Amino acid sequence: MDPIADMLTCIRNAAQALRPDLELKHSKIKESVARVLQEEGYLAECSVQGDTVKKLKIKLKYRGRKGVIEHLARASKPGLRRYVAAREIPRVLGGMGTAILTTSQGVMTGENARKKNIGGELVCFVW
Repeated sequence: MDPIADMLTCIRNAAQALRPDLELKHSKIKESVARVLQEEGYLAECSVQGDTVKKLKIKLKYRGRKGVIEHLARASKPGLRRYVAAREIPRVLGGMGTAILTTSQGVMTGENARKKNIGGELVCFVW
């Protein structure tokens, strides 16, 4: 089971159904990926709720009746991890999209990782 792929699928499905928000089980990696998506402008808001049983609440962003996120795909899977060096980080749609990586300095966009000259595991592509 892949919790990040489940999270991305829930976001894709909620965006297609035009749901304003969704709740997921909390984990640090999910929270980090959601925060990067929010910083890049793909999500309206993400927050952690609850004390003992934490939930990750995500508010989606829309342009009219269409979601801001057009495509959201998992790059590295549990059966086949994709690690890239700083110079090998792919540019998504010629810079119009975003690659999200987990690095030794945390979860960040491919652009930030390239600037800091660090590589890591490709998590997903968004546009």
